[in-house]
Amino acid sequence: MHADTLARRLAAIGDLADDAIELAPTALMLAALAEPSHDLPRAFAHLERLARDVAAADGAHAADAETRARVLADVLADTHGYRGDRDTYDDLANADLARVIERRRGLPVALAILWIHAGRAQGWTVDGLDFPGHFVIRVCGASPDDQVIVDPFEGGRIVSEDDLRRLLKRMAGEDVALAPQHTAPVGNRAVLLRLQNNIKQRLQRAGDLDRARAVVARMLMVAPRESGLWREAGALDAERGNLRAATAALAEAARLAPDAPTRHRIEAEMRRIATRLN
Repeated sequence: MHADTLARRLAAIGDLADDAIELAPTALMLAALAEPSHDLPRAFAHLERLARDVAAADGAHAADAETRARVLADVLADTHGYRGDRDTYDDLANADLARVIERRRGLPVALAILWIHAGRAQGWTVDGLDFPGHFVIRVCGASPDDQVIVDPFEGGRIVSEDDLRRLLKRMAGEDVALAPQHTAPVGNRAVLLRLQNNIKQRLQRAGDLDRARAVVARMLMVAPRESGLWREAGALDAERGNLRAATAALAEAARLAPDAPTRHRIEAEMRRIATRLN
């Protein structure tokens, strides 16, 4: 798929309601826009294969959450070999969904996107959770009260509340207590942004600001009304010495700011940049 076509499709996704976004296909298009050599038709075919295999593994008849989670693990982890990449965790390939499909290895959020896709293809409710530092998912049964939390990075293992407490302390510190917000569902855009943010952060740590800024540009395609993203774009533009672009990005961030204090802080950043332009 040509880059211009991908960009148009992603921009159209930016205008969609959150629940209308197809998570895995969008993640693949973001990956292909960054790396045109990806074989998108093959990757899309694999998504369809995962959905068919879950249905064939009695997924169509699985009613309770634990059975649904087990079917997903049987297909994705056991049959297709998906696992978390512990050995080369920070490899950029682990957040590129096309490469994750090729390698059968990835970061928690990348693997979770595949789990979510395969589950939702059956009509199940499967959501990512706002857990800090380590992405997990919730699989629901036919009854609203029937649900389990699953860790795709660990082969689809069902995790208990005690497991979550231990994981939270490891990720956020011994003094942090498990709270309802840690297992709150997140929307499709938030999942996509979390995936892309993993790439951006690694590029920033490596000092590759041009590619980091390109990641933010792709994030803005699917989330064009996120003030914080425009602010990040402005900060990266300023750091790269492109002060006029930084000012324009920050102006958009200020326009979309969720409240007056945030808008005032962004405007102060713009004034500081203006002094460098004069």
